[in-house]
Amino acid sequence: MSNQEINREEQKKQTQKLVHRLVTAIDEEPDKFNNYYDLGALLTRLNDFEQAEELFMKALGIFEKKNDAKAVNLLNYGLGNVYYSVGKINEAIKQYNKIDDAKLKADSYLMLAQSYMKQKNYQQAVAYGLTAHDLRPQDPEINQAIGDSLLALGEFKQAKNYYDLILKRHPGRADTQFNRGLVAMVLGEPYQDYLNQSQQLDPDYYAQSEKRISDIEHFLQKQSGQDK
Repeated sequence: MSNQEINREEQKKQTQKLVHRLVTAIDEEPDKFNNYYDLGALLTRLNDFEQAEELFMKALGIFEKKNDAKAVNLLNYGLGNVYYSVGKINEAIKQYNKIDDAKLKADSYLMLAQSYMKQKNYQQAVAYGLTAHDLRPQDPEINQAIGDSLLALGEFKQAKNYYDLILKRHPGRADTQFNRGLVAMVLGEPYQDYLNQSQQLDPDYYAQSEKRISDIEHFLQKQSGQDK
C-alpha cells in the first residue's frame, strides 16, 4: 500500500470516528442544536447529501416545535448549504431568505450572492454581495463574489476595487490574482504579473481558467475594431 493510500485510509478512519462522535453527542444531548448542525455540515462536506438533508429536516422539526429561533436559523442555513451543494439553487435561496439571526446575516447574504451567481443573475448577486459587505467589509469571500459578479457584468473598474481590497490582505488567492489580471487586461494596465502569480499559486485552476484570457483578448480586439 502506498503512502497516499495509507493517508487516505487514515483520513477515512478519522472521519468515521468524527461522524460516530457527533451521532453519540446527539443521542446524549438531543436538545443541543449545534450537534445536529455540526453533523449535517460534516455530511455535506462528505457529499452525503441525502443523509444531511434528512438530518437537517428532522432537526428543524424538533426545534421549530420548541420555537427556538436561534436553532432554526442555523439549521435553515445548514439545509440551504445542502441544496446549494447539489445545485437546487431555488431551494437554497428559499432557506437563506428565512434567516434573520444577526450573527448569520453576512453568511446568508454571501450565500444568496453566490446562489444568484450560479443562476447568472449578476445584478442580484451584486446587491446581496454589497449587503454582506456592509456587515463584513474585509471578508475576502464577500469581496470575491462582488468582484466576480461585476466582472461578469462588464463593470471592470468597480471589479478592480474589490479585487485590490482582497489582495492587500490575501495575495495568495489564485482566483483573485487571475481575475485581477483579466481586469487589468481590459483596463490597459500591466497584467502579466497577476496571471503569473495565479499560475504559481494554483496551476490546475489556471489551466481550467486559461480560456478566459483568449475570451478577453477577443473582446478587446472587437472593441478596438468598433472604435476604428
